[in-house]
Amino acid sequence: MSDSSAVIINESAARLMGIKDPLSMQLYRPDYENANLIHTFTYHVVGVVKDFNFSTMHEKIGPLIMQLADDWNDIAVAVNPGNVSSAIQQVEDQWRRMAPGMPFSYTFMDSDFDRLYHADQQTGRLFISFAVFAILIACLGLFGLVTFAAEQRTKEIGIRKLLGARVGAIVVLLSRDFTRLVLIASLIAFPLAWWAMNKWLESFAYRVSIGWWVFLIAGVLAFGIALLTVSIQTIRAALANPVKSLKTE
Repeated sequence: MSDSSAVIINESAARLMGIKDPLSMQLYRPDYENANLIHTFTYHVVGVVKDFNFSTMHEKIGPLIMQLADDWNDIAVAVNPGNVSSAIQQVEDQWRRMAPGMPFSYTFMDSDFDRLYHADQQTGRLFISFAVFAILIACLGLFGLVTFAAEQRTKEIGIRKLLGARVGAIVVLLSRDFTRLVLIASLIAFPLAWWAMNKWLESFAYRVSIGWWVFLIAGVLAFGIALLTVSIQTIRAALANPVKSLKTE
C-alpha cells in the first residue's frame, strides 16, 4: 500500500460510516469524464484522529478525510516566530525550485482563523460602542432629572435641614425615586437581553450558556453608575445653605 492510497479520517467520519473497525475498511472515489466513469480510486484508512474544529464555531464538526497528495497548490509550513521574514524568503526560494512558474503567495494561519470571526468581532465592537453611548446619554438625562427635582424641592430641603435632617437622609430622599426607576428598568431589560443573547448564540454550533451572574453584575454596575450620577447633584443640593434655599421663590 502506497502513501498516496492511504487516508486518515476523523471520528465524525467514522461515526457517519458506522464501521466499528475503520482501519480495516477501504474508501472508493469514482473519476468521471463527460458523465462517464473512467476510473475508481481505492483508498485505505490508516488512522482515525479525534474531532477538531477546521471551520468556524458556527458550524458543527463534520466528517473529514485527509490524504497525502502531490498537489503543490497549497502547503503548510511551520516557521520560527523569531525570524519570520527570513523564513518566508527561504520558503519562497524552495517554492521557486519545486514549482517553477507557479505564483507564490502566503498567509498566516492565525490571520486566517481571525478572518473567520471578523464579523463577530465587528459586531462586538459595535455593541460596545452603542452601549457606551447609551450609558452616557442615560447619565446625562438622569443628571438633568435630578437637577430639576432638586430645584423643585429647594424649600423642602431647606426646611428639613433646619429641622435637623442630616445630609445623608436628604440624599436618600432625593435618590430613592430615581434608583427605583433604575430597578424597574433593569427588570424590563434583563429578560430582553437574555432573549437577544440567546438568539445570537444560536448561530454557533458550540456555545456556552448564559449564567445568572452576568445579569447580577450588569445590574450592580447599572445601579452603581446611576447612584453615582444621582449622588453628585443630590449631595450638592443637600449641602446648600438652608437660609438661601428658603429665600428662593
